[in-house]
This record gives sequence, C-alpha cells and structure tokens, in this order.
Amino acid sequence: KLSLGHKQTTENPWDKHEEAFAVGTIHNGTIGEMVDKGATVDFGDDVVAFIPTRHLEQEDGKKLKKGDTADFKIIEFNKEFKRVVASHTAIFREEEEKAIKEAAEKTTANVEKTTLGDIDALAELKEKMEKGK
Repeated sequence: KLSLGHKQTTENPWDKHEEAFAVGTIHNGTIGEMVDKGATVDFGDDVVAFIPTRHLEQEDGKKLKKGDTADFKIIEFNKEFKRVVASHTAIFREEEEKAIKEAAEKTTANVEKTTLGDIDALAELKEKMEKGK
C-alpha cells in the first residue's frame, strides 16, 4: 500500500507565522468583522486574529469598531489549531501598569524603615515627655 500527499512536500506556513506573530509582538491591522464575542483583524499572509470584546477598548474608554485601524499585541498563538488572539487594550494597560509599578517602587525607596532601635528611642522620648508634665 502506498500513500502520497502533496501537503507534505510544501512548507507549513504556520511555522513562519509562529516567529512573526510570537506572543508579545505588536502588529498594525484593521478590524474587518465584528462578531458576537469580539472582532477579527486580518494581518495578511492568511493570518486572521480574534480580538475578544474586552480587548477592543481604547485609552479613552471607547471601543474599536469595524474599519478602525490600530496596533494589536499578540496575546496567544497556537500553531496546531491555527489560532491567533490579539489585544489592543494590552498595549496601553501594560504601560499604565509599568508606570504605577515604578511610582510604587520610588515611593517605597523614599520611605524610611522603622527599626527596633527607633522604637526604643521613641519610647525614651515618650518617657521624657511624660515626666515633663
């Protein structure tokens, strides 16, 4: 018994898409179709990404609509199921989170830490103040 197949002689295009559309990469695209739970964006090369509704939100709070062009961050890539999930919201939320984290680190660095020695000094000061009454 002999089986022949044409697909096995050609390269799987999803192998190159795996590098180009790796998780965390950012691509520009136009929303092509709105569906029940989100939208689709055609990135070319037969790659159509799904964007869940909650990932369509812009910085001003409005949602992207059909025909809108924006940057999208890849949040999931599955070569086996030929599935790409992207997010517009992840782009600016990551920047916000990074800014908040940096501000918190600066605040923490500026706060003096209380040591046991400080507590003893405060206790002595309290005693002096009570004696002075």
